[in-house]
Parts: sequence; structure tokens; C-alpha cells
Amino acid sequence: MLRRAVIFHAPRSEGALAFGRQVAQEFGRRGIAAAVCDAWAEPPAADLAAADLIVCVGGDGTVLRTARITIPHGTPILGVNMGRLGFLTDMSPRDFFTCIERIVAADWRIEERIMVHGEVMADGAAIHAFDGLNDIVVSRKSPGRPVYVDVRIDGARLAIFRCDGIIVATPTGSTGYSLSAGGPILAPTEHHLVLTPVSAHLALGRSLVLQPDSVIEMAVTSEQGAIVSIDGQVDDPVAAGVRIVVRQSDHVTRFVRFREPSSFYAELAEKLEMQLSSTMNPSA
Repeated sequence: MLRRAVIFHAPRSEGALAFGRQVAQEFGRRGIAAAVCDAWAEPPAADLAAADLIVCVGGDGTVLRTARITIPHGTPILGVNMGRLGFLTDMSPRDFFTCIERIVAADWRIEERIMVHGEVMADGAAIHAFDGLNDIVVSRKSPGRPVYVDVRIDGARLAIFRCDGIIVATPTGSTGYSLSAGGPILAPTEHHLVLTPVSAHLALGRSLVLQPDSVIEMAVTSEQGAIVSIDGQVDDPVAAGVRIVVRQSDHVTRFVRFREPSSFYAELAEKLEMQLSSTMNPSA
């Protein structure tokens, strides 16, 4: 039975804020304590620690942010789509109230998604560590100039890439930047990371699906350094000579689901078709 919830909303969406408040009122009428928070503000730690559920109102960016700030609590996340495609959300606002009795009763299925962990290493020590739900990207710092990255997997050199960037994506992130760079689509509950070079010159340009326990080491050899990006939302400049070590995270994101997992491929095809249609008809 649901007792406490935190509702995160997209910060620049008045509709998401209004719906979040509506959800809080509905929970309150049922004796469920609920706090409404801007997903990009620092939430009260006590609220996160005590919550039985996080309702995330917005688009995929809001869900990605929520997944990171809920580490290490592992609180289930229910995504309500008020963005565009909603790859990571489970329902519409209308669906939410259709399922309200099941939500209150915690009558749902939990779907666990792996996360990716990265550490920026200098002089043999980690100076910055981070986790992401979608991907970690090492990319060029200056437009028009490639980045040079020496990539090793499990200690063995793969290649020195002259490229726009290297993406290390989770199965969740395989439908994001990695896909647009030519990477494969993995089922969301798989436990493999995908390494995808972006515009690699005179080097292996294909994606690699890695073993679950593989460790990727990326040494930046460009004089101008590089940018390390987490989920496309946090950018960390790094200097030449720095190593970035990436592996599967110890943390997972736990999503609340009401639909069966067999619907993933049908929903994916529908959303990709929607994206193509909106690209071809931007005024639609």
C-alpha cells in the first residue's frame, strides 16, 4: 500500500507542474503524503529516503534527471509523459487516473534497468565519479576539430579513435544518441553496454556490444582535451592525458510498469514512426 510519494515535474512546463499538484491532491485525499518538486532543484533528502514511489511528470529528460538524483535509494519511478515521445515514461496523464486504484495499492510490475558508471582518473586516482541511465559520452571540445581517444576494453587496446566522440550506452540509452550514430537497439532489460564511435576516421566505426562485466578505458590524447557528458545533461571538461574508466554501475533504475514487457518493440516502432513523421512534417 502506498504511503508516501514524491512528484517531480519538468521545470519549464506549467502543465507538468499543474498535473503534479493535481496528483498530490489526489494522493492527499487518499491519506498518502506527497511532495511536489522541480526535478532540477535539490529535493529534500528525507522525502526521497522515505518515499515509496516517485511520480515523474515530464519528458525523457526529466526521467533521466530523476533516475540520477534518486541514487542510492532505488525508489520505483512512474513516468507520466508530458513531453514529446516519452521513451522512458509508462503512461499519459489520462492513463494515470485510469490506473489510480492500482497505483495506490502498489499493484504494479517493477522493471529494472542497468545504469552506467564512469570515473575520471588523474594520477591514478578518481577525481570525479558519476552514474547515468542513458549513456556516458567522451566528445570533442571544439567544433570542427576531432577528439583523439585511446580506447581499451578489459585492458586490451581496441583503437586510437580520431572521431567526434565515443558513446558508451546502456540498453536504455541504445535508443538515444547511440542509435542516431548507427548503434543497435537492445531490449531495455538487457545487461550489456554498447560502445559506439561517432564519425570515426580511419578506425573501427562499428558499434560493439560488450560483456556485462567489461571495463572500458578511454584516454584523451587531444591537446585541447575533451568533454565528458552524462545522459546529455551534465558536461565535465577534461584535460589531455586524463583517463575515463566506464563500467556497468552498481545501481539500477527501477521503473513502475503496468504494461507487459512484450509490448516494447511495438511501442518502439510506433514512437520511431512518430519521430519520423514529426521530422518530415514539423508543423504537424
